[in-house]
Amino acid sequence: MNPSIERQLEHRTIRFFKDERVETAQVEQIYEVMNRTATSSGLQTYSVIRVTDQNIKDKIAEICKQAYVAHAPELCILLVDQYRNTEIARAKGDEAQHYGDMNNFFQGVADVYLAAQNMTNAIESLGLGAVYLGSVLNDAQAMIELLQLPKFTFPLLGLAFGYPNDNPQLKPRMALDLKVGNNGYPFAPNHDYGEAIVGYDQAMTHYYDTRENNRRSDTFSDQIIAKQKNTLLKRQTILKIVESQGFDLGLE
Repeated sequence: MNPSIERQLEHRTIRFFKDERVETAQVEQIYEVMNRTATSSGLQTYSVIRVTDQNIKDKIAEICKQAYVAHAPELCILLVDQYRNTEIARAKGDEAQHYGDMNNFFQGVADVYLAAQNMTNAIESLGLGAVYLGSVLNDAQAMIELLQLPKFTFPLLGLAFGYPNDNPQLKPRMALDLKVGNNGYPFAPNHDYGEAIVGYDQAMTHYYDTRENNRRSDTFSDQIIAKQKNTLLKRQTILKIVESQGFDLGLE
């Protein structure tokens, strides 16, 4: 098998890292790979803040409600960024009234996620491990204030990485036929998903029952329901915060 594909098929989230600094040359390579990531319309509407100040790391860990974030050797926050292009346009004499519209915002969202995945591919190719931090959205306004972000930016995702200090089991994934359709949606509207998910539920039950940490009895279908019942109130205001950053999402 192609080594790159083999490595990607072995992807697992690493949350705990050795107390060891990542070599400067490796960090630079990772960011160079990020910089070559495909980007919507070539406009590169994202930026990254590399967090090296321990006080800021500690505060981000509090926002994320994940203590291990504070101990990550490398931590970065990926931003949707239309501010830079707005200022470039203004320098050319364009008043740039439309740069914060919904289309440009979602182009930035796509750019952030593509860049993060490309960084992770590079990180894992170097024998390092990484964890995505969607939890920065637990309190987006606090993140904006902590990082002193300008208008037309939004902190969408965090990424922590370093030398792995754990080796979690490979987490099962849903069967491809539940995700991939030919020339249309994979299943008809009246498909019995309860029956379709039985095998995956069983695989997840076995995974949680046999893993070393946080062993429990659980299924994927139960997780779907539990997640919807455990929403954070501040996450319900994300779109309002996006708008307060200058983006016009067309909300009524």
